[in-house]
Amino acid sequence: MDAKNLRLPPDKLRWQCDAECFKFECTDELTPLQEFIGQERAIGAIEFGLGVDQPGYNIFLTGMTGTGKATVISAHLEQLVAAMKRAGQAATPSDWVYVHNFFDSDRPRIMELPTGGGRQVKQRLERLQEGLQREIAAVFASEEYQGQHKEIGEEQQAVQRKIFQELEQSAEKDGFSVQFSPVGVALIPLKAGKPASQEDYLALSDKGKRSLETKRVQVMRRVEESMEKVRGLERAAREKLSELDHKVAEFVTGAVFGEAKKDLAAFAPVQDFLDQLRLFTIERIDAFRAPDEQAKMSALFQEASKSAREREVLLPFVVNVFVDNAGQDGPPIVVENNPTFSNLFGKIDRRFLLGGYVTDHTMLKAGSIQKANGGYLVVNMRNVIMNPLVWDALKRAIRTKESHPEDPAEALGMMVPRSVRPEAMPLHVKVVATGDPTLYHLLAAHDEDFWETFKVRADFDWQISRSPAHMDAYAQFICRTCNEQKLRHFSRDGVAKVLEYTARLVADQRKLSTRFGLVRDLLIEAEYWAGKDGKTRVAGAHVQKAAEQRIFRSNLISERLQGMITDGTIMVDVAGAAAGQVNGLAVYDTGDLTFGKPSRITARTFTGRGGIVNIEREAKLSGSTHDKGILILSGYLGWKYAQERPLSLTATIAFEQSYEGVDGDSASSTELYALLSSISDAPLRQDLAVTGSVNQKGEVQAIGGVNQKVEGFYDVCAAMGLNGSQGVLIPKHNVVNLMLREDVVEAVRRGKFHIYAVGTIDEGIELLTGVPAGERNAKGAYPKGTINYLVEQRLRGYAETQRQFSQPGQDSASKKAGEEEAAGAPRKKQAAPARARR
Repeated sequence: MDAKNLRLPPDKLRWQCDAECFKFECTDELTPLQEFIGQERAIGAIEFGLGVDQPGYNIFLTGMTGTGKATVISAHLEQLVAAMKRAGQAATPSDWVYVHNFFDSDRPRIMELPTGGGRQVKQRLERLQEGLQREIAAVFASEEYQGQHKEIGEEQQAVQRKIFQELEQSAEKDGFSVQFSPVGVALIPLKAGKPASQEDYLALSDKGKRSLETKRVQVMRRVEESMEKVRGLERAAREKLSELDHKVAEFVTGAVFGEAKKDLAAFAPVQDFLDQLRLFTIERIDAFRAPDEQAKMSALFQEASKSAREREVLLPFVVNVFVDNAGQDGPPIVVENNPTFSNLFGKIDRRFLLGGYVTDHTMLKAGSIQKANGGYLVVNMRNVIMNPLVWDALKRAIRTKESHPEDPAEALGMMVPRSVRPEAMPLHVKVVATGDPTLYHLLAAHDEDFWETFKVRADFDWQISRSPAHMDAYAQFICRTCNEQKLRHFSRDGVAKVLEYTARLVADQRKLSTRFGLVRDLLIEAEYWAGKDGKTRVAGAHVQKAAEQRIFRSNLISERLQGMITDGTIMVDVAGAAAGQVNGLAVYDTGDLTFGKPSRITARTFTGRGGIVNIEREAKLSGSTHDKGILILSGYLGWKYAQERPLSLTATIAFEQSYEGVDGDSASSTELYALLSSISDAPLRQDLAVTGSVNQKGEVQAIGGVNQKVEGFYDVCAAMGLNGSQGVLIPKHNVVNLMLREDVVEAVRRGKFHIYAVGTIDEGIELLTGVPAGERNAKGAYPKGTINYLVEQRLRGYAETQRQFSQPGQDSASKKAGEEEAAGAPRKKQAAPARARR
């Protein structure tokens, strides 16, 4: 086969965008892009998911980074809300407030109020508290109240004095004086109207002493009776005072709370709360007079006393506006970029008070899911998964349609300071998650709740067709980016270079990339070089330099490997010929750069029954896909050369100077060429490198990274000297994937380098050896001198040698050893030589 028929012309190596196809000179003449480019499937799924208001119809956006998932959903949600406003269907969600629970202070109540009602209720209750304190203080300081209070006290004191007078007179008749002190009541005997002394008492006879003691007991009994009457009078007085205070409190609160209920009549849930708050105020009316007593305290305890009083008395008057939608016009759109447990579901704050940490309903903070209630919540699923407890809590909130602030430590079963468990807030929110396809498939396969949580998938494509409409839309995208980022605008040849860059991103001459994040970065960098050049517009040369400089900043490892090849440290030949040796091509990925480099692949064949031995696999350096490729080689050899006799062959294949893992089947055709060359003893051209996978029929299949592989071998050849014969064999199905660098295309145009597209192993082996592959004739034989003939003859020789070696009559020990060796059994261990260290 003539190699010229397989050689690709320069115009097949790269799609070049003709700048003349654009009807503008500069992007500043264009209208900035308003819609999205080529994401009809994803946008249709988003519209469907947003339109279905049923449980579980939340949306999961998948796609590669930079395809515009977050931008599209944010813009689409804004457009949806705007359309709802125009149609009069954009209902603004309610406010939600937490208030004190009078029956269980550890379980704050939540109330739903009309939009803006939260602030109104909060402010009105603040005025209510201030008004109560002012009115209560005024009433209790009034002359009327003071007079009634004094009258009750004086009445009680008058009766008390009368009781004490009667007691003193009765005791005096019995010869005793009654004296009252803070420690109790003392009875002192009298003699001639005066207190008797110790000597007077001792002078009494026994009978006199007994009589005195009898009288003392009687007087003491009357004292106790009198004291009981006094205590009864005090209780009655306190009850009267309490009743007076209660009547005053009812009078004052009735007026103040009546005004508040009238002002808040539009808020039905608040009416019952105000009734409970009034009862609470009446029961604790004395506490509202506490500020007068604080003046008597030392300064050390005044602040602590004030805080304690606020928690006890004033706390129920404080309304916590948990979700405030007063400034919201339509359904909220909340984008949570850091979905920690507290950020997403709210938190419970605490403060230090009187030696400990306390909390209450006023320290409950809303999270993103509560703020998005009645609207839309956008989260990044990877961040959700990375934060502990968040994924399970999000599923639970979506399933139960409710959420409340919670301490994550408490959810883990850890000991926490005194906490509260607030009433849950009902949820009606549409959740939109963004993530990559791998994460989506993992959750779908391993989380049984995932399908019920996200029933709609919007998959963003990373590439679109290279149609004139899409090319024009790309130009408008560049215009919009220039306006948004305040960049210099692009000339049409600059736009053409940008489109060529996007085609290379997807490695397809028929497609354009939709990874707009990467394209935006290129626009910014190209504009920088235009500024350095002093130009007012960004031209194609500036785009080209931006792309080259991006590679230059990251290709240090690539240059080091190339240097090791050119100085012979890594052995790669780019001239001459050798049997059983071929240049394979591998792709290296360093994260920010992908590049290709050649690697020597060798094969050695000999008689035996061991089959094809993959040295990489034996050294545990081979991946499963590479192992599959090696097994396919055995299938090809058996199908093509072992139809009439067994395949008696042992072959070893290795990537020379490879010390890391090898995976992928893109080198399987390369390995097969080396294998055929070793069997036939036909030298392979070393000025050619090969890539492509192969199937069992000998058809060369497409592979990935074709541009990087071709450029990797070209760079090595250019460094070691181009001789006009060097080139690369690629699968013919990869021709449409070629978007080679312009310097490579120019070298091909000048005849210094060549790209060959092969479809079968026979085409490739002819090109590599210069010997026809050969096809079977009518008798089923290959023409003499062809590669296939040489391979078949050598395999027949192997089979005959194996047959003769296995015939009876030979030395039994030699036969056994030969069988073991043919079967791959390990030989008896010998002393190992010293091992070289690299």
